[in-house]
Formats: sequence, C-alpha cells, structure tokens
Amino acid sequence: MNVRDIDANTALPDAAPRVTSPSTLAQAWRTFFRFRSPLIMASLAAGGIATKLWFGDWSRWDLLVVLGLLFVWPVQEWLIHVFILHFEPKKLGRFTIDPYTSQKHRRHHRDPWRIELVFIPARVLPFTTPLLVLLWFGLSPTYGIAATGLMAYFCLAFHYEWVHYLVHTRYKPKSWYYERLWRSHRLHHFMNEHYWYGVSMLAGDRLLGTSPDPKSVEPSPTCRTLGKMGEV
Repeated sequence: MNVRDIDANTALPDAAPRVTSPSTLAQAWRTFFRFRSPLIMASLAAGGIATKLWFGDWSRWDLLVVLGLLFVWPVQEWLIHVFILHFEPKKLGRFTIDPYTSQKHRRHHRDPWRIELVFIPARVLPFTTPLLVLLWFGLSPTYGIAATGLMAYFCLAFHYEWVHYLVHTRYKPKSWYYERLWRSHRLHHFMNEHYWYGVSMLAGDRLLGTSPDPKSVEPSPTCRTLGKMGEV
C-alpha cells in the first residue's frame, strides 16, 4: 500500500482499533459512561440545562449567545489543541514546564486506541468549572444570559467529549456530519499531526488553514510521538 494514499478509511496496522473496542453505537454509549470524565461532563450539561430552566428569563439574547458560542467553539478547539495539547515542554534550568494536559495528550497520540486517554482529564474539571461559572455570571448582564451561556458551553463540551471518544472506537458513524468528523480526526492521528485540529467542529481548521486536501499532505513520521515532544 502506498503511504501517499492514506486516508481515514485506510486500515493501517497501527490504525486498527483493538478488538475489544466498541463496534456498535449501543456498545459505544455503554462504554462511554463507564468513565469518570464523561459522567462529569454529562452532569455539567444537565446542570446547565437545569440552571437555565430555573432562571428562565428567555429572550432573543439567548439565541445570540448560543450562536456566538457556535461561532467561537471551533476556534477555541483549534487554539486549545495547538497551544495547550500540543505544547512542547520547555526547560528552564533544572525545571521543565510540561502541563499535565499536554503530557496526557502525548500519551494519547502514542496509544490512540487506549480509551482512558481520550477524555478531558477529570482532574482539571474542578478548576475549570468554577472559573467558567464565575466568568459567565460575573460578566453577563443578567443571570438568565449567564445561565444560557453555561448551558450551551457545557452541552458543547459534552458533545466534544462524545465525538472524540467515538472516533477512537471501532464504530464508524453513518451520518454525513459525524463521518466527516471521524475522517478528519483520524487524519490528524495517522496522516499528519500538524493538520486537522478540529474534533467536534471543523470550521477552525478551514478558517486557520489546517484543513488541506489529504492527497496534498506528506505523511508525517511523528504522528505518534509529536516530534521531539515524545522524548521529554
């Protein structure tokens, strides 16, 4: 097989999920909720919906907040993926700056079929969740708008968690939209780690120039190691 012909449908030896990985949608859902981070994210999404229902105060601003988040989210995904998840460890004398999220992401690239490495690190949620709550309620003009923002944000975060997990199982989505996400993220892992940073939305890649035609991209030998980062 010519390496130049790789795409997300190609069954490469290192691109084959483990036989124990979920292969149906029902199996995928059952396995998904066996892990702590998805349970936390589902609880936050449900809590966000409950909070909005409690405060009410529905208006056209709710729609604008949701639309604004849908516009910002793919860019946020791109920025986090590039500058945090792919952060290259920096040595300062005897010390090394190497965030836990970056370390875990490198392990994820080295072993993309190990499901427990797929999820947002549960240990960061106790810090990021209160910060998000404070920001939305501190900066929004009304509690109703703040509740809308939290509801939409946590639902989008849960969706991200689900999509990223699903791509790393044996199940291949059947809908056009999710098949595109599946294909794009597998290209990131098995074709070239410098492209296709979007996970649950792809507009960030199109906007920022990292969604090329796969046939025009050289396969990268460092998809698994992320270059020298894997040596730290």
